[in-house]
Amino acid sequence: ASPGEGDRLTAEVIRLAQDAETELERQKELLRQIHRYSGLWGQRRGARITPKPPLPPSPAPPRLTDPAGTVLPVLVMACDRSTVRRCLDKLLRYRPSAQRFPVIVSQDCGHAETARVLAFYGDPLAHIRQPDLSDIPVPAEHRKFQGYYKIARHYRWALGQIFRTFRYRAVIVVEDDLEVAPDFFEYFQATFPLLLADRSLWCISAWNDNGKEQMVDVGQAELLYRTDFFPGLGWLLLAELWDELEPKWPRAFWDDWMRQPEQRRDRSCVRPEVSRTMTFGRKGVSHGQFFDQYLKFIKLNDRFVPFTQLDLSYLKKEEYERSFLPKVYAAPEVRVEELQGNRRRELGTVRLQYSGRDSFKAFAKALGLMDDLKSGVPRAGYCGIVSFVYRGRRVYLAPPSDWTGYDPSWS
Repeated sequence: ASPGEGDRLTAEVIRLAQDAETELERQKELLRQIHRYSGLWGQRRGARITPKPPLPPSPAPPRLTDPAGTVLPVLVMACDRSTVRRCLDKLLRYRPSAQRFPVIVSQDCGHAETARVLAFYGDPLAHIRQPDLSDIPVPAEHRKFQGYYKIARHYRWALGQIFRTFRYRAVIVVEDDLEVAPDFFEYFQATFPLLLADRSLWCISAWNDNGKEQMVDVGQAELLYRTDFFPGLGWLLLAELWDELEPKWPRAFWDDWMRQPEQRRDRSCVRPEVSRTMTFGRKGVSHGQFFDQYLKFIKLNDRFVPFTQLDLSYLKKEEYERSFLPKVYAAPEVRVEELQGNRRRELGTVRLQYSGRDSFKAFAKALGLMDDLKSGVPRAGYCGIVSFVYRGRRVYLAPPSDWTGYDPSWS
């Protein structure tokens, strides 16, 4: 190499070393902050809580009844999208407290431009890096799915950092292509106690799979539902759920794996009428699957709802089933042609009954709903019922009232 090249090489090596040193200092500072907040939290709880090694999934650790002081970190899963700034700008603009909601970006892929974007933010967020960027040996027929294997590996590592290294109580997970609503933090702060109190829930999600603007009631932005479908796309989970899932975490397709009966175990999530996240990531591992047809039309809530001042006890399983199911089955039944023809308007809220997999899919397609089923569960469904707005009125797409459960062979 010429002297000039040698100098450039030396300068580059020095720059990389400095970058590494800076990153190390930021990671140390993050750990210091975490220990400091953990300490404060312990004092606030009467110094009863001392860090312990993770407990086995059964019996589960006791649940908190007073979560007011709990730190809820936001974990942003990033890779090679420099547009992550759109996600981060909104998170940082809307978060009510940096102490209560630390933002931690976990980056896979080692993409230099994305790393530079993240470095630009400095202290308002912490940047951790997935250390293993190697290719993953996959079956020959899965070669085109390598990306899904890497995503599952990244999730496992990042959630391990949150719960094992930093010892947080819970975490809100978002991807780098999500934009959040003004009341995103308010929503999770209010629903967190519900997740602690109701063992039939296993997540809170900010997403409505059928949340296209013409299919939701924007005037009822405060309305929340239970759903048997795992929606993801901005979701809150507890440390004990990770204790349960981590030992069997899949090598790929983690979100569909979560939707299998063996993982879901008849538990539900809470989801909103109007989404508190929207995705702007058409380009990605899924090559825009669903994006042009559904995802780009999802309505992002723009009206702040003071959820922490509302009574959300109606979402507890017993109460919900006591009120929601009778309401659905009291609604008069109509035929799909009557809905499409905008007839029988005088009925107001109505019910459309499906009898099997094929009729569900046909009705969903005809009315613009997402028609795919995962392990037999329809998107946004609860007890087989999907609630949506069609031509300005509430419609329940529902199975017969003697429904006995999901059939995993429906897919």
